Amino acid sequence: MALIEFNVSAPVRAAVVFPDFADFGVLLSPEARLEEAVGLARAISLDVVYKEIVRLRVAKPSTLVGQGVLERLTTVIETKKVSLIIFDASLTPIQQRNLEKKLQIKVIDRTALILEIFGERAQTKEGKLQVELAHLTYQRSRLVRSWTHLERQRGGAGFLGGPGETQIELDRRLIDEKILKIKRLLEKVKKTRQIQRSARQRVPYPVVAFVGYTNAGKSTLFNVLSGSHVVAKDLLFATLDPTMRKIKLPSGKEIILSDTVGFISDLPHELVMAFRATLEEVLEADLIVHVRDAVSENTKEQRRDVLSVLENLGIKDVQNSPNYLEILNKIDLFAGDKKKELCLKNAAPEKICVSALTGEGLSKLLEIIDEKLSDGFEIRNIEISAADGKKVAYVYACAEVLDRQVKDDRIILTVRSGKNNLRQIIQSL
Repeated sequence: MALIEFNVSAPVRAAVVFPDFADFGVLLSPEARLEEAVGLARAISLDVVYKEIVRLRVAKPSTLVGQGVLERLTTVIETKKVSLIIFDASLTPIQQRNLEKKLQIKVIDRTALILEIFGERAQTKEGKLQVELAHLTYQRSRLVRSWTHLERQRGGAGFLGGPGETQIELDRRLIDEKILKIKRLLEKVKKTRQIQRSARQRVPYPVVAFVGYTNAGKSTLFNVLSGSHVVAKDLLFATLDPTMRKIKLPSGKEIILSDTVGFISDLPHELVMAFRATLEEVLEADLIVHVRDAVSENTKEQRRDVLSVLENLGIKDVQNSPNYLEILNKIDLFAGDKKKELCLKNAAPEKICVSALTGEGLSKLLEIIDEKLSDGFEIRNIEISAADGKKVAYVYACAEVLDRQVKDDRIILTVRSGKNNLRQIIQSL
């Protein structure tokens, strides 16, 4: 399924090019975008020996960049012994094919690079299926550059290919069949997730989902708060598969923390759609905690990118929602007045600045999560037979019990919880 053929004896020598067009519409600066692309390349052990920002007024339909740039890149390929060029942009199939012909080496775009990372990192069956679906969707549009015999026709004999079916039609049909099969498998995964979600609703713990730009420190924070061992590295897309753990808040309330895949600017459409099943945990969360990277010079631009992806997922105006919380992570890398200035300048209204490494600010974070989840809660009395210990235990597990009184053979519990949760509790008794 790999898009890049690796030589195990030596890393692939790669060049990274960011085409900076006046109307490109990226939020990050060209320099930050180039460094991000280099980071993506290094995340799959590519040896980046050359990087360049190409400033152009218009995109050339045939090759994206002009003849002068192609001549310069040809020289770079020869002198640096480059065997792969990465264009940090979306190339059309025709552009990709023409670039490979003119440069005489493998050329990939941003989508292909991210797909390569996802293909290498996915661990669960669901994650692998989602990556394969995204890869096939991407590959289907590029059959034009995959064959030299596309105009050959197959005969009518046999069960593969009807009369006069060209090779490209056959390949596209085979890919369509694979896509359909994977979608059916993912639909089963989706139903399994719905069953798991229904089971959680019967013992309804609030779900708190961590989101954020890739490499913002979500997994490190998740590990510290939950005592887990999710892979947490200084790499883009270190986490792909969602992980959920139960923790206890200062009030004694139990919640489920969810760690999700990191977002990135200009996220390929194929991946947004393919990973929708994974990101459903975000859509269903009671509270979204947006973890931001305090160290990054582009933290504000990264924030806009994350909010844009959330909006594409169907969460409208999330930043003004009471179920949304922003925090700045990695403040251990700053000291004294610089740290205070950073928190006041960049943090959200709650001014929450934390360090997942040192633990600074985490107790305050848990308190605010507790308060956020309690906002809009109702207080209600629930009567249960004193002999029915199972139902009493169920209420204690599902809601915050403020008071307990015993009258005759009845137990009266004063509980506080959300409206939907209280309705589910009462229906279950």
